[in-house]
Amino acid sequence: MAIPSELKRGLRLPVIASPMFIVSNPDLVIAQCTSGVIGAFPSLNARPQAQLGEWLDRVRTALAEHDARHPDRPAAPFAVNLIVHRSNDRLAADLDACVAHEVPLVITSLGAQPEVNQAIHSYGGLVFHDVINQRFAHKAIEKGADGLILVAAGAGGHAGVQSPFALVQETRAWFDGPIALSGAIANGRSILAAQAMGADFAYVGSAFIATEEANASAAYKQMIVEGSAEDIIYSDLFTGVHGNYLRASIAAAGYDPDRLPSGDPSQMNFGSAGGDAKAWRDIWGAGQGIGGVERVLPAAELIARLAREYDEARASLLR
Repeated sequence: MAIPSELKRGLRLPVIASPMFIVSNPDLVIAQCTSGVIGAFPSLNARPQAQLGEWLDRVRTALAEHDARHPDRPAAPFAVNLIVHRSNDRLAADLDACVAHEVPLVITSLGAQPEVNQAIHSYGGLVFHDVINQRFAHKAIEKGADGLILVAAGAGGHAGVQSPFALVQETRAWFDGPIALSGAIANGRSILAAQAMGADFAYVGSAFIATEEANASAAYKQMIVEGSAEDIIYSDLFTGVHGNYLRASIAAAGYDPDRLPSGDPSQMNFGSAGGDAKAWRDIWGAGQGIGGVERVLPAAELIARLAREYDEARASLLR
C-alpha cells in the first residue's frame, strides 16, 4: 500500500480530483496540480474531439512553466478520464491523444479493456479504474489496471451503494496496489480517514464544483454551497446508470424528485435526460459531502483549506 513514485512528485495532499463531466476543464486542472493535488478532466469535456490535444498541450505547458518558476514546489501530475463503453465512439481517438501526450495517469470508467491499459503502459503511464464492487474490481485488475478507484455510497455522479469501510476492507484483503476512495470527501479530516481505512488517495469531486475555475453555472455552484446530504437523490433515470444528483436541479427540470421512474440500463447515454433536460447540463450531479462546502472560492484556497485540516487532524491523533 503506497502511492506510486510516478505520482508523488509535487503532491501536497494524497488527493486525486475527480474528473467531472462538463465541470472539469484545463483551468481547474492547472489550479489543482499547481496547488499540489492530482487534477483530472474527462476527455469528453473537450469538444470537438480535436480540442483534446489542445487541452493536453495547454495543461502540459502551464505545468512546465510553473515548475520552471517554482523548482522548490513542482506541480503534481494530471490525469484524463476515458469512458470505456461501447457507446463512446470517441474512445479510440481520445486514447490516441493520451498516448501521444503521454498522460501520466488515465482513469477508466464504465468498462475495462486490456488494449486500453496496454496502450497507456506503452509509454510508462498508469491506469486506475473506477469500480463500485468486488466483481468489477477483480475484472479491472485482471485486465491490467494498475490501481482502483473505489466509488462508495455518497459519491457524486455515477456511484455505488456500498459503505466505504466495507469496500476498502474487502479490496485490501486481496489487492495491495494503489487505491483511491470516493464518497462524500470534502474536508481534510475525511482525507486522513480514507488513508486510515487503507486507501492511498482520497478522490474529491463535489467540493471542486464550487470553485471559481470550475465550468459550472453560478446557480449550480450556489446549490452546492447551500446543499447538504439530504439534498442528494440517487437515480438511474437520467443516464441508465445510478448516480447522485441535486434534488433542486431535478425539480427545476420538471421532475418530482420523490417519484422518479427507473431508468433503462440498455439505453445508457451521457446526455439526454428525456424531454428538453440533459443530464449533467440541467440535472446536476453532486455527492453527499456538499454540506462541508461553505462558499465559492479559488481551487487553490480550497486545497489550502484541505491541507490545513488534514495537518490539524494528523496532529490531533499524535497528541
